[in-house]
Amino acid sequence: MRGSMREKRPGVWELRVFVGRDEQGRVRHRSVTFPGSKRAADRELVRLVAEHDRQVEAQLVARPAPRLKWGERTTVNDAIEGWKRNGWQDLSPNTVRGYEGVWARHVRGTIGTKRIPDLTPYDVEEYFRALKDAGVGQTSVRLVRALLHRSCRLARKWSGNTLANPITDTELPLWSASERSKPVRAPERDEVIALLAAAAAGDVRVAAFVRLVAATGMRRGEACALRWDDIDGEHSLVRIDEGIISTKGASIAREPKTGASVRRLAVDADTLAALEGLRKEQERLAGACEADLGPRSFVFSFEPGGGRPPNPDWMSHAFAAVRERAKVADDVHLHSLRHFHVTSVDAVISEAQKQARLGWSTVRMARHYTDAVPAEDRRAANHMRDVLRDRPTRPGRAARPRGGARRPAGGPAAGRSA
Repeated sequence: MRGSMREKRPGVWELRVFVGRDEQGRVRHRSVTFPGSKRAADRELVRLVAEHDRQVEAQLVARPAPRLKWGERTTVNDAIEGWKRNGWQDLSPNTVRGYEGVWARHVRGTIGTKRIPDLTPYDVEEYFRALKDAGVGQTSVRLVRALLHRSCRLARKWSGNTLANPITDTELPLWSASERSKPVRAPERDEVIALLAAAAAGDVRVAAFVRLVAATGMRRGEACALRWDDIDGEHSLVRIDEGIISTKGASIAREPKTGASVRRLAVDADTLAALEGLRKEQERLAGACEADLGPRSFVFSFEPGGGRPPNPDWMSHAFAAVRERAKVADDVHLHSLRHFHVTSVDAVISEAQKQARLGWSTVRMARHYTDAVPAEDRRAANHMRDVLRDRPTRPGRAARPRGGARRPAGGPAAGRSA
């Protein structure tokens, strides 16, 4: 629900309803003071949210969006606005957020004001180079081109092919190796151990979250979407079938984009213990607030009862605070733990099982091996348990390299735990 409540003093509640964002993107709320019981305040909050929704709907009906015209005076901004009204609903919210960002920063006040018939490929390429010279990164410029190309292509279609698409034949400038952004670095084991120790000294949710991501390599949105009935303590498994994405003013759960992301992961005993400790804390918090913690409650929720998932962006900010306390280099991000996991398990499981464990959609055939090699996934879980312990890994038999073949005699071998 897009509202919250807090008790200002006994029998008096502050009710807040989310009403949107201002032009600078700041969150706006409507605040109401309500005297009465907690149950009555909760009913009033539901009524206020419904009332706001009716007002927004009435405004949309009373003031329909102006009809766009496609012709000689159509600007790039018009084309983007047309696509936003008729097409962005089918895109991922993360993709929409990326488009909105580059539109606001790099397009709306510059090339967006130009009429499409007045643009040539030379003009567009000159604009791309100006972005690069201004310090805009390669990824952002590519996103700008994707936004322009799709919107102008749709404008051509909607104009009955009277408008040309000046983006079609354009090329992006080249970035040298020194100009490109650095790839994500997999942190060293000592750095991850320091991160786990720093996280354990803080909030129990963040500590368990960091531990789980490092131990399984799951994406941050997948971890944020975990519910308590996704954790099978008896068989030491975690089910991944949802992901959380950040939108303006909210975090929403959705199904993964591909079938490869739906999977079950083996989890080591130390990670399960961390999750069990978090469960006790969540139960204590729910009991103190007279809330119910059910099987569909979100594991890492900061709300009593776990009714709302954590925001992935907030978890990244929390990780940054942990990294600072651990005195780890700032080029290590939350997503870096996924790279750390991939690097760590590379020597102990086959390539097919590694791809299945990480949920990579580019290797669909890996899904056929998931049920056939459960022992490999268990070996990965146990290996990560030893990697994340602040002591040397126990010696063991030589692990099988990627692809399942054994290493030649005398070659380098990696330890494997039982």
